[in-house]
Amino acid sequence: MAAPAASTRASGQAPLLGIGQVLARLQPEFPELTPSKLRFLEEQRLVAPARTAAGYRKFSTADVERITVVLSMQRDQYLPLKVIRTHLEAIDAGETPALPGATSAAAFLAGARRFRRDELIAEAKATAALLDDAVSASLLPAAEYYGDEALGVLRSLVALRAVGIEPRHLRGVRAAAEREAALVERAIAPSRRADAADKARAAERGLELAEHLEAVHASVVRASLGRLTR
Repeated sequence: MAAPAASTRASGQAPLLGIGQVLARLQPEFPELTPSKLRFLEEQRLVAPARTAAGYRKFSTADVERITVVLSMQRDQYLPLKVIRTHLEAIDAGETPALPGATSAAAFLAGARRFRRDELIAEAKATAALLDDAVSASLLPAAEYYGDEALGVLRSLVALRAVGIEPRHLRGVRAAAEREAALVERAIAPSRRADAADKARAAERGLELAEHLEAVHASVVRASLGRLTR
């Protein structure tokens, strides 16, 4: 993704934005966004701002939209940047890739779905009591708005309740997840420094480790269920 000259990017288009202007637009929704984080996204080839003759970064409207997509998918889908980058590159190439377990970047570009409590319940074909039980079991947060991740969890809880598995039965899942998260936090602790870019790199490494833990967890569950076929 080579960055064109600022003058050609600006020609016939909306004025390009400096880093401060981008932060002013996006920090109300993404308060942890910093200049270092923006530079880190560029380093990870997720955005390619133009450069002035003096070397200052200038962002187009499309750049800002792309950053919004990336940050939204990180926040709402817990996706590593390498997964998001691969997905966006496929879209840039004219493909319409599916992103397993997450809303596509195209959907985010059209506006990420946010559900009020009643909308989430209706979309998942759940009940208010089930959502309350999920919150009580710490499987979902008590929030005013929810994203697609919460929708997927609530739909799964609907399916599990149909066979008698209640949210309270899954408290151990939450406890195990918190223990695994603590393992990851300890593993990445040495790489977390004050710089926002270092923190972003550590967070990316944490998500990668989480994927490995998820693979191990799934394998153990499948192996345990293997006795059903014996």
